[in-house]
Amino acid sequence: MAINAVFDSWNNKRAITYRKLYDIPGDWGTAINVQSMVFGNMGDTSATGVAFTRNPSTGERKFYGEYLVNAQGEDVVAGIRTPHPISNLKKEIPEAYKNLESIYQKLENHYKDMQDIEFTIQDKKLYMLQTRTGKRTAAAAIRIAVEMVKEGLIDRKTALLRINPEQLDQILHPTIDPKAELDVLAKGLPASPGAGVGQVVFTAEHAEQLAEQSKDVILVRLETSPEDIGGMNAAQGILTVRGGMTSHAAVVARGMGKCCVAGCGDIQIDLKNKQFTSNGIVIKEGDFITLDGSTGRVIRGKAPLKQPELSGDFAELISWTDDVRRLKVRANAEMP
Repeated sequence: MAINAVFDSWNNKRAITYRKLYDIPGDWGTAINVQSMVFGNMGDTSATGVAFTRNPSTGERKFYGEYLVNAQGEDVVAGIRTPHPISNLKKEIPEAYKNLESIYQKLENHYKDMQDIEFTIQDKKLYMLQTRTGKRTAAAAIRIAVEMVKEGLIDRKTALLRINPEQLDQILHPTIDPKAELDVLAKGLPASPGAGVGQVVFTAEHAEQLAEQSKDVILVRLETSPEDIGGMNAAQGILTVRGGMTSHAAVVARGMGKCCVAGCGDIQIDLKNKQFTSNGIVIKEGDFITLDGSTGRVIRGKAPLKQPELSGDFAELISWTDDVRRLKVRANAEMP
């Protein structure tokens, strides 16, 4: 039954939506990995976590992740509980942390790319569940590509092929004007950088409907689930009450280039009355808010946005393209 459930999931609504968004052919089908079960919920010497070999928001070369003691993997990924930063694991279960550190470095050197890993510790013993190439923001992708060239892990040509053209578009997104006076309603975790302004909506379906009418929306949820993928894609930003930096909302938002504030416990959602409350202030569905995914701030109204400046790693990476490109642009032919 479990194996059939995985095969059947290939054709559910959210999987089809995901494939459309990322141009994945429907005839590929899915594979199933069968492995023995390990338990992270066997007391205080057991834990489970998700980590990235580098920071997926900034690209900084620093082990980044979260874990929960006495929990199973679903608790971290689904955003049901707000987890602890991975650095705390060093104090709580030091022998497992030391082992994890050497394995993540080995994996990154082998795959020559930033890895997204999942692990479980059962009674102080570390088990690796999976590794895959980690989703990252455009800024992180550029920094990681440039730094891996400098570290000798990859060559310049590989670095250029690591960046999707769509990711360069993300870099061109605006941020909040630092000089602006802001009415900050609440603060959560800065799960995916950038800024988004829009009208509050509480369901993915409503987000899609308003986006079709060319309206900007911010999707506000207790936590997101894979069913919300269409609404997340339609929104300017995502705000969740629960979940951490490796929750569903955070990982999907980073991959889409959307700003996201997660684990914002300062707000209380009242779905019946279609509103949320923060420190006594009521924000109704349709009201405008601004999200600052770089600091985790939730701002009342429309904050002024600032256009990005391109320099540093971006400029360096773009300069490498001249060595390999074959096509030269003489003029832009879109205007008469």
